[in-house]
Amino acid sequence: MAYVIGVDLGTQSMKGLLVDPQGKIVAEASSSYDPIYPSAAWAEEVPADWIHALKKIVHELLETSGVAPQEIGTIGMDAINDSVVAIGQDGAPLMNSIIWLDRRAEAETKEVASRIDPKRVFEVSGLNLDSSHTAAKMLWIKKNRPDVFDKCKNILNVDSFMVHWMTGESVVDYAQASASMIYNVAKKCWDDEMAKAFDIDPTLLGTICKPEDVCGRLTEYAAAELGLTTATKVIVGTGDEHSACVGSGLVKPGMVCDITGTAEPVAAVADRPLLDTISGLVETHHHADARWWLIENPGFVSGGSTRWFRDSLVRLDNYDIMNVMAKQSPIGSNGAIFLPCMQGAMTPTWNGNARGTFTGLTLNNTMDDLTRAVFEGISFGLRDNVDRFEEIGMDCSSVRIVGGSTKSPFWCQMKADLLGKPLVATKNSEGAAIGAAMLAGVAEGNFKDLDEAADAMVELGATYEPDPANKAAYDEAYGRYRECYAAMEPFFDKCYS
Repeated sequence: MAYVIGVDLGTQSMKGLLVDPQGKIVAEASSSYDPIYPSAAWAEEVPADWIHALKKIVHELLETSGVAPQEIGTIGMDAINDSVVAIGQDGAPLMNSIIWLDRRAEAETKEVASRIDPKRVFEVSGLNLDSSHTAAKMLWIKKNRPDVFDKCKNILNVDSFMVHWMTGESVVDYAQASASMIYNVAKKCWDDEMAKAFDIDPTLLGTICKPEDVCGRLTEYAAAELGLTTATKVIVGTGDEHSACVGSGLVKPGMVCDITGTAEPVAAVADRPLLDTISGLVETHHHADARWWLIENPGFVSGGSTRWFRDSLVRLDNYDIMNVMAKQSPIGSNGAIFLPCMQGAMTPTWNGNARGTFTGLTLNNTMDDLTRAVFEGISFGLRDNVDRFEEIGMDCSSVRIVGGSTKSPFWCQMKADLLGKPLVATKNSEGAAIGAAMLAGVAEGNFKDLDEAADAMVELGATYEPDPANKAAYDEAYGRYRECYAAMEPFFDKCYS
């Protein structure tokens, strides 16, 4: 038994936790960076920024805690989903990472649809044929950057890239593999039919393993850069939303998790690969807990929308002022509606052509109304998905929220009222980093399994009971949001396809 480090690589920042053998957090650290938007609907990040952030965090954790490097037993890493890094034979990136926000592969997605029925893709992979997913981005690189593709050793998920930097191993866990569209979600393996349809060799993504499997130890170079020793083990790791579910205690069926970061995935645990074949709104992935499947929707750009609104429109110093402003506007935002489709939509339909929209404005609307409309528009996406879970027979009686919005009681109460369900927030907002530390703790032998790790490490905070007096007003506002999206979708398809 030894200390472990859990690291969450998010879209705008990296967080790290140093955890003792009993599961107590003894130090925390973070480091920020920013995405790059080179063109409309494109989004990239610089892999060197992540490496710099990881080094800064590990050094700070050791310095703050006073724990000796040789006492660090295992590192667990989670990272943004649906994002790829092409590396050469030496492991160095050949281009910037294409991240989950990126929609450049729309043409490649249409090309695949001409070769195989999108319904078949969903039937096998559990995923919509969509440009956000990994295989589409890999195909874009093959078609548009042959200078990169021809030199590739691998095209890795972001957590896999960081693990490769630390160990030299090319691995991917079941959960991240299941986000590729070239994976059989029922059989838990790469799928030959899907690989042929995409014309992509799935082994470029690495060897499939469990997220808590130890794939290697720190290389001499990585150990020196991190200030650790080559005795430190590294696990395979997983995606950030999958890790956040683990970190919120979703390690058994019958629970729903609202994961609030730059995006807002909504996920529910199932004991079988349950497929939403009617609407395709919710997809089927593997859970980071390999016993289960995760039925989920990536949601709207959530924290990304609030940050854009704060920085670009109202130009505020912090989010607290946004909460105060939004409280001044009534439910329904005095008629203002915000569609948070800032990089396409995954709800209430999957549409890469969708764009962010304010509508319903009159001369009596204020910035308070627009601020509330942003919070409401994102929250409506949560209801889209919880409603769909229930329609396909899932138990949604227990809803937990993890991530940045747990710091906003106003927003949490809004969601409870909108859903008409109690909502329980985790005490620590860094659920994904906690999940990564839990996986590392199991690998280290500090816990026998994730159930025991959850008992030790997951702390619940405030419970928000729904106010029945607000239900009618929220139902009306939600209905207007759905009608607005349905009316705008033909325009999106005409103008941005």
